[in-house]
Amino acid sequence: MARMTAARAAVEILKREGVDVAFGVPGAAINPFYAALKASGGISHTLARHVEGASHMAEGYTRTHPGNIGVCVGTSGPAGTDMITGLYSASGDSIPILCITGQAPTAVIHKEDFQAVDIASIARPVTKMAVTVLEAAQVPGVFQLAFHLMRSGRPGPVLIDLPIDVQTTEIEFDPDTYEPLPVYRPAATRAQIEKALGMLNAAERPLIVAGGGVVGADAGDLLVRFAELTGTPVVPTLMGWGVIPDDHELNAGMVGLQTSHRYGNATFLESDFVLGIGNRWANRHTGRLDVYTAGRTFVHVDVEPTQIGRIFAPDYGIASDARAALTLFVEVAEEMAAAGRLPDRTAWAASAQERRATMQRRTHFDDVPMKPQRVYEEMNRAFGPETRYVTTIGLSQIAGAQFLHVHRPRHWINCGQAGPLGWTVPAALGVATADPEAQVVALSGDYDFQFMIEELAVGAQHKIPYVHVLVNNAYLGLIRQAQRAFDIDFQVNLEFENINSPELGVYGVDHVKVAEGLGCRAIRVTDPDDLGPAFEQAKKLAAEHRVPVIVEAILERVTNIAMSTTNDIGNVVEFEPLATEPGHAPTAITPLRV
Repeated sequence: MARMTAARAAVEILKREGVDVAFGVPGAAINPFYAALKASGGISHTLARHVEGASHMAEGYTRTHPGNIGVCVGTSGPAGTDMITGLYSASGDSIPILCITGQAPTAVIHKEDFQAVDIASIARPVTKMAVTVLEAAQVPGVFQLAFHLMRSGRPGPVLIDLPIDVQTTEIEFDPDTYEPLPVYRPAATRAQIEKALGMLNAAERPLIVAGGGVVGADAGDLLVRFAELTGTPVVPTLMGWGVIPDDHELNAGMVGLQTSHRYGNATFLESDFVLGIGNRWANRHTGRLDVYTAGRTFVHVDVEPTQIGRIFAPDYGIASDARAALTLFVEVAEEMAAAGRLPDRTAWAASAQERRATMQRRTHFDDVPMKPQRVYEEMNRAFGPETRYVTTIGLSQIAGAQFLHVHRPRHWINCGQAGPLGWTVPAALGVATADPEAQVVALSGDYDFQFMIEELAVGAQHKIPYVHVLVNNAYLGLIRQAQRAFDIDFQVNLEFENINSPELGVYGVDHVKVAEGLGCRAIRVTDPDDLGPAFEQAKKLAAEHRVPVIVEAILERVTNIAMSTTNDIGNVVEFEPLATEPGHAPTAITPLRV
């Protein structure tokens, strides 16, 4: 048997579990692990500027390709607590990432030693496992279990805390004979699928709601095949956006209070049956449950058994991995189609597309300062279906979901459940690291952008190019809009006159100077007609200099983006004029029909 430190054994296991990239910040209590990382080779490391940033980089890395598991590393104490937000974000969206932290020596963990904190207890509510390993000989087994848990059932994050003396202790470990544990995922039975498909066939106006579980299971191809076989329109959730191309004839649009389409909500409210696959009935998708469920039969398929019935009781539930369920759905549907036993859904599907052609929001405005809708129109022109969009929260995300186009799984990489400000920059760096040849385009409002702006230096240092679209109205726009219900506009305005950049007026922070000071390139746009050329220039600058390139669009200070103010998907307020002629929405998937 080979003898090596427990830290070296951990690194060898990472490689054998498929890890070749890590993100992190070294420190005294994790230095033995970093020494093993350097000595072993085979895992590249990206040095973050903030440990929370490293956790979001790991998230972006995982979300980019099926099978990826991002790894983030930090020292003891505040490094671990900084990464809690990343663990919470990953947990909420079923994203497997591995967080490795250093810890004070085992003998003094409970003696108020410098930077000693019970990080396992802090992390436990937002992980599938969080453990401080007190015996060096247990390190291989804990890492093996971590990968098993991250991949099995509902995927999610794990934290492993390693006291410094545990890292440096030598153990017997043979990496050449190491094998990952088998992954467990529940699978639907044929009888369950036949029952669910029978319920769908009995409906007149069925829909499929496809969630992030379809993306996570890499089952988009099967979803589209099943929809085509049965002629059933598909509503992707925000986390499932891209599982069916936006221009597919069975894409019915998104549903919800905010990140939804007018035609998507209208079609959903006409439906009488909903098959949810890999979704969690998030509250901003459903809104008021009495409105959402009224007059509809529901079947829910989810990999996590306790998710079924958590929000509301479906008429039938199936605990299954989305790919396993869809494989059987396709198999049974093909048999029914061959036997002529599938109903004709042509008229119902056509009605969904008729709504898409007639119920559109306007994007073309020539105002200066510009309206945000015009930014997304120009983004549709500049960035094609191969683009991987990255964003987190705010009016920028909501409007982006209403107006942008996504055609492939994992090309809308969005933090859904947690929505932490600052997520976008580091997540985009993780995405661009995972797919260095891709066109990666991040989308932020000014406050999200400022939260972790220091991570731009990571892109400059490590030559990680991408384009970052920054829509700047010097406001916490989403919170300002929510404050309308309280008749206040309080502590949400970010404007000030910058004495060093008087040309900005009241827009305050000079993002161009900051970005350039961090080693990146930046372009400020004040006229909507200049957006297209700016996006083209940004793509060229990113390719030439191999750094993040920011395109800042100076917006009008106040724009209210369409959303429900009553928690009712049937009552979405349209604050801006709607499209009434084709020129009002020139980049819409379907030309406006009036």
